[in-house]
Amino acid sequence: MIRALTLILLCQLAGEAAARALGLPVPGPVLGMALLWALMSASAPLAAMVRPVGEGILRHLSLLFVPAGVGVIGHLDRLGSQALALGLAIVVSTALAIAAGALAFTLVARLTGSRDA
Repeated sequence: MIRALTLILLCQLAGEAAARALGLPVPGPVLGMALLWALMSASAPLAAMVRPVGEGILRHLSLLFVPAGVGVIGHLDRLGSQALALGLAIVVSTALAIAAGALAFTLVARLTGSRDA
């Protein structure tokens, strides 16, 4: 378990180092995840070693939202003065995300030749 977790963190570190060294517009953890995927695709024993640790992390992923919640509560006074702007930004970005998803679905349906019954 320690070896698998170490590998996951080393891949994240390598991705972060590559993103910063090369000035890439991609987050380092995304590059690290791609590296981990490549390593796991190349080696089935490595994938078998990492799988239980990855599943354990995903099973308790909701715990990672606790620090964000504490941060929001800790700065509630600052957020209160910006409540209207934050609320508007949340509503507009949600509507745009739904519209973009619907548009993407429609375009893919047209490209694949799907028709409504």
